[in-house]
Amino acid sequence: MPLDLYIDGAWRSGSMDFGVVNPATGAEIARVVDGGASDALDALDAADRAQAAWRDVAPRARARLFARAHALLLERGEAIAAIMTLESGKPLAEARAEFALSADFFLWYTEQIAHLHGTYASGSNGGYRIVTTHQPVGPSLLITPWNFPLLMIARKAGAALAAGCTVVVKSAKETPLTCALFVETLHDAGFPPGVVNLVHTTTSADVSSAVMADSRLRKVSFTGSTGVGTTLLGQAAPGIVNASMELGGDGPFVVLADADVELAAQQAVVCKFRNAGQACVAANRIIVHESIADEFTERFLALTRELTVGDGFTDGVDVGPLISERQRDTVARLVAEFTDAGAELLAGGGKVAGDGFFFEPTVFRVDTEIGDLCNRELFAPIATIYRVGSTAEALAFANDTTYGLAAYVFTRDLSRAIAVAERLEFGMVGINRGIMADPAAAFGGIKSSGLGREGGHDGISEFLEPRYLAITVDESAGLAS
Repeated sequence: MPLDLYIDGAWRSGSMDFGVVNPATGAEIARVVDGGASDALDALDAADRAQAAWRDVAPRARARLFARAHALLLERGEAIAAIMTLESGKPLAEARAEFALSADFFLWYTEQIAHLHGTYASGSNGGYRIVTTHQPVGPSLLITPWNFPLLMIARKAGAALAAGCTVVVKSAKETPLTCALFVETLHDAGFPPGVVNLVHTTTSADVSSAVMADSRLRKVSFTGSTGVGTTLLGQAAPGIVNASMELGGDGPFVVLADADVELAAQQAVVCKFRNAGQACVAANRIIVHESIADEFTERFLALTRELTVGDGFTDGVDVGPLISERQRDTVARLVAEFTDAGAELLAGGGKVAGDGFFFEPTVFRVDTEIGDLCNRELFAPIATIYRVGSTAEALAFANDTTYGLAAYVFTRDLSRAIAVAERLEFGMVGINRGIMADPAAAFGGIKSSGLGREGGHDGISEFLEPRYLAITVDESAGLAS
């Protein structure tokens, strides 16, 4: 498989490289070219040269390229899923599910390319017409995370390319191989040179700052921590670079008094421990009404104890390793903080002995709010269960955070569900479900969780600029003849 950079339609070697590690074993599985700022600027130069021609490709012709790429993705699905498991550690079943969702996103964009329509209207005072069209923003920097290595590049690149933008993709150093397979697929499908470019690097800050300072860059789309997103927004300001940010989360999982306890417990386990808890939309605080808290906790614990931790290639494994030893050490420190603060450890709490970066699915009962631990993004296989006495208290606690990405509500009462969902200060709310990503939906958050949306029509609009044409019309012309 390709281990080089991909710039201007060709794979480029380099003098430096870095190792990619299988987190299930700690062993190095590949070495990829370590690109620098000069490589990234070369990629931007290629994207800039290709922009005018790509913008003018007819919608149907662009859609045919997408369709070929989608067909090739489907042919390579099992290989791509295996690489995802190898470099990210997630169970193969999760990798296959991520592949299926990613392919669906790409298919959805394929279907929308020929339907990016404008508007036509009469001027407010007559005498002219208002025509609104859309034009691509221009060369775009796409910065992808390691936790969903295929979904993030498919969702970002699919929207950008469908809109007519050329792209420079910066992969995550932990999972560059999945990105490389995706880009190789676009190459094999016939995407023109310069339209898609890929840079791997261990010096992300240097690469990003160099590209962000270049006036040819017109868009940045980033998924990652709020801290890094804040830095990128600062770098975008001088050049007024259009920015989309999908940042951290502090997802409240609210279980109201009339909820279906079995359904809520099942969905909470999925929402919390999927990808070993390393997801921005994971259930970060499980907030349960006191009248059912004991019943819910008992069932949640039983389901958690049934989870099997291990190598993602082993049949029956539910939870894979954390991405790195550093991440595992961070999780261990979090457990110590909760314990020192008086939280009651109900399950797990320790590293798993042996090779790899495994950690036990962990559950705490928290009877009182514990400082910033109550609204800090955990990004870990740590579930925290809080009790509340009313719907109003649950809502207040759920909103008591600077984040605003995803929230979840469980109740049998439809009116209550809608009322609570409308008052939750989050960009997305799952009602009686813990998974809600969909190609046709606008994925994204508010407050410290970011700007803009990915997916749906909103996702493509992030890469388009409206253009207004005012056309003078003599409304009496030719009527008398």
